[in-house]
Amino acid sequence: MFLAEFNQAPPEQLKTLLKNCVHIQAWAEKIISNRPYSTKASLLEYAEQLSQMWSWQEILAALATHPKIGERRAKKQLNAKEQDFSSKEQAGISLDELTQQALLQGNLDYEQKFGFIFLIKAAGLSSDEILKKLHERLQNDLAIEKTIVHEQLAAIALLRLSQEIQA
Repeated sequence: MFLAEFNQAPPEQLKTLLKNCVHIQAWAEKIISNRPYSTKASLLEYAEQLSQMWSWQEILAALATHPKIGERRAKKQLNAKEQDFSSKEQAGISLDELTQQALLQGNLDYEQKFGFIFLIKAAGLSSDEILKKLHERLQNDLAIEKTIVHEQLAAIALLRLSQEIQA
């Protein structure tokens, strides 16, 4: 969608587009109500500012809609656009049996320790890089991990929004 179209589109259409970026309704509503944007950069800057204000409850709710890294069957719960985003973002992950097993075990260990899914902006990362980050982050305490998850969710949302809007 071109920025001019974004500025003129009906709110319901934009709610769907923004929900595909991240399932945080207040974020979407504020972005919509702040239109028009003069540049794509100004839209992304405002979206980033808003993402810094997400509450932990909003983040947890958004995590509930995210597929686990490397888990293909979770994608069935996503709409077509979300599946497309997820496939592109996880394109660098090889899913041979050993990698699949390592990611599955890492995800389980992470969820047991922290109580929520492991989230990483996977775009451009290999399976080995993701597994390394997963094992590193398992050493974190809950406060540090909440901060990292917030940053990662925001980065994913902004990447998706950037991909959706043409200048």
